[in-house]
Amino acid sequence: MSEVVVIRHFVTYSGIRPPARMIEPLEPADLANRNTFVRARYDGDDRLLGFEKMVYGAVELAHAYEWHANGRLAAARITMGGEETTLRFDADGRPAETRALDPADGER
Repeated sequence: MSEVVVIRHFVTYSGIRPPARMIEPLEPADLANRNTFVRARYDGDDRLLGFEKMVYGAVELAHAYEWHANGRLAAARITMGGEETTLRFDADGRPAETRALDPADGER
């Protein structure tokens, strides 16, 4: 069932460790009067696939998540200011690898 993608909007998010937690849902009608909001994608199992923090119509920050079959986070790709960092986690949720990628320089 996880192929289904559902888009939901929120006022903001919280958390310093992935996956982020979405806070205060917004109805589609609420978006017309907002300069900032979070657009989140969920799969058919209601797992967060990722989100974009939108500021004045532009993406300021983006997270993309992958999940292990057991429901634990497998990877988090975080993009901000043109830099991308990928965090990988083992099936028990422990950090396995971190890789930063700067589009101008390649892998770091």
